Amino acid sequence: MSNTKNNIVELQAGDLPAYCPNPSMPLWSSHPRVYLDLSHGPATCAYCGTRYQLAPGAVLKGH
Repeated sequence: MSNTKNNIVELQAGDLPAYCPNPSMPLWSSHPRVYLDLSHGPATCAYCGTRYQLAPGAVLKGH
């Protein structure tokens, strides 16, 4: 998981399932945990607006 500028967090396949707040966020900025679906592209947290996307080259394995 890497934070990039403009509140965009890039995730590797091993970081899934995606959720917010993520472990790198400070405790004072906590909100209820929400899980995000990245299977159709980037997703945005409804609480804080942080945008999550898969890092270039990350591969999701289907079931």
